[in-house]
Amino acid sequence: MIMKKVLVDADACPVKDIIIEEAGHAATPVILVSSLSHYSPQNQPDHVDTVHVEAGPDAADFKIVALADAEDIIVTQDYGLASLLLPKGCTVIHHKGFKYDDRNIDHLLEMRHMGSMIRKSGGRTRGPKPVSKEDRQAFLHLFREVMK
Repeated sequence: MIMKKVLVDADACPVKDIIIEEAGHAATPVILVSSLSHYSPQNQPDHVDTVHVEAGPDAADFKIVALADAEDIIVTQDYGLASLLLPKGCTVIHHKGFKYDDRNIDHLLEMRHMGSMIRKSGGRTRGPKPVSKEDRQAFLHLFREVMK
């Protein structure tokens, strides 16, 4: 039986501290995947490994897909990456405290595509709102639930 692990799309993840602490309480391994351009010599607890990939638009995503097994927990804000992991049987969550699933992924991908089309035609779109205290609490609650 393969042990469940947590994979983190770590370059821009604002809740790594929560993930590392909560996974440590459960003795669950964590793999932080980030590009070499975000290299940090920071020491991590024993249950945390860091995997660095070459800088590139999808290098971390491809590495996460390759490392992910069914039942793993993945933390990402990338809707495209989430859509690749759901069919593998992974639990995929966003750092703002919601779970990706078959009911919401198509809508999220469509919204991403529409934003991309607006930007390509010279329009402007709003970026994501900063992560709030409420977002962190929602993430913590969901993360604890999916860790059970």
